[in-house]
Amino acid sequence: MTIAEIQDQIIEEMSAHEDWFDRYEALITLGREFGAPDDSLRRDEYRISGCQSAVWLTAEMRDGRLRLRADSDSQITRGMLALLLRVFDDQPPGKVADAELYFLDAIGLRSNLSPSRANGLGTIVRAIRETARRHTG
Repeated sequence: MTIAEIQDQIIEEMSAHEDWFDRYEALITLGREFGAPDDSLRRDEYRISGCQSAVWLTAEMRDGRLRLRADSDSQITRGMLALLLRVFDDQPPGKVADAELYFLDAIGLRSNLSPSRANGLGTIVRAIRETARRHTG
């Protein structure tokens, strides 16, 4: 699927939740379901600075596609990572670097997070884009 198709799918899924509280709960559930904490990621070299929560991100190229791994010590942040990796993982790095990321506003994520969490979300998105640019060849 393309980045746009995945974003459209997320928007459709989140629209099933009538209000922000329900979407927030869905985000926390996504964080819980994101998988067990990955201790192999939790190294200083992978840590994204500037986030309220501890966040780690790493990537590698496989068959011309960016393979992302991420983790956080916060359930809500893990939910945000689950959505972002769903959109960006296994995509060509140039597409990741240049993609219009519209689903965050469409589902109300940016506007309903606390300022510090919204700031952290922006930091994570920038880190993913910078990682993709480094892998663009």
